[in-house]
Amino acid sequence: MLRGSVVITGGGTGGHLKVADALIDELNKKGIKPIFIGSFNGQDKEWFENDKRLRKTYFLDTRGVVNKNFFGKIKSLFQIFRKMLECQDIFDKYDVKKVISVGGFSAAPATFAAITTFGCKLYIHEQNSVMGKLNEISAKFARKVFSSFLEDSEVKDYPVSEEFFDNARIRDELKTIIFLGGSQGAKAINDFAIKVAPKLKSFGLNIIHQTGKADFERVSKEYEKLGIQADVFAFSKNIPQKMSEADFAVSRAGASTMWELCANSLPTLFVPFPYAAKDHQYTNAKFLEEKGLCYLSREKDLNEQLLIDILKKDNYNISKNLVDSINCNGAESIIDYILEDE
Repeated sequence: MLRGSVVITGGGTGGHLKVADALIDELNKKGIKPIFIGSFNGQDKEWFENDKRLRKTYFLDTRGVVNKNFFGKIKSLFQIFRKMLECQDIFDKYDVKKVISVGGFSAAPATFAAITTFGCKLYIHEQNSVMGKLNEISAKFARKVFSSFLEDSEVKDYPVSEEFFDNARIRDELKTIIFLGGSQGAKAINDFAIKVAPKLKSFGLNIIHQTGKADFERVSKEYEKLGIQADVFAFSKNIPQKMSEADFAVSRAGASTMWELCANSLPTLFVPFPYAAKDHQYTNAKFLEEKGLCYLSREKDLNEQLLIDILKKDNYNISKNLVDSINCNGAESIIDYILEDE
């Protein structure tokens, strides 16, 4: 039986927040409303402000330390320390006994508060194949680190929303291709999609394209100039249905999107973001490519002929094998472990 409250912390970007969302859902199924602690400076508020599944939400004024100059790092660290003290007060007020970090700079204050609060247990979900700096530091203090890439992880299945499994199907024909640049879009993938669109249309293929908010207007106009009708959108909470309509994907290789595509059994050409910390998007996708479950191309090597050659292949077996690449109970297994850990 759970004693005290549960905090879920982390975010900043969609990848971290998708994991938080899946874990919040699972806790709610068990009659538990967690507290969410995130940041003003990211997408956290957009995702979870006024979320009825949460007992309470806190959005703190914190920023990342990575890619800052010396004085920027000192300022960020001082801010994290101040907000850590604030989190300790929150823990005391709500009798918080368990903290689940999903990573990202938003997680830092509550993660360090968990480490420094007597009787509070820290659990970490590391979404990528290469551990982030915060998790690298805090992992040694955690009761358990969950990861789809670590051999000794207690739970290896990624916490993916049930919708991606519910909308899954084996692809035995090619009618529609989807371009996914992640929650913030990817200009390189957008430019590539526009370049290859006439060829795809000549093959009779339909196009679905997630552009990201910043590039939506430009990309929409480019399709209009080409006279091509495509399903173009900036951001959608209905991604599971969009994926379900597609027979092949071209996508960035953030961990959440990667495992969602696996859950949906959708064959994919991954084009990792070249400037991701420690090149983690490349190693994420490499993990699947080595198992014969996807295609992988560096952004600099991406070209029209490469995609056309891949589309001409029989991708039925990849789609079929993706079914067994991930189980649908990742979030349930993680939450069960945490609740039973005394």
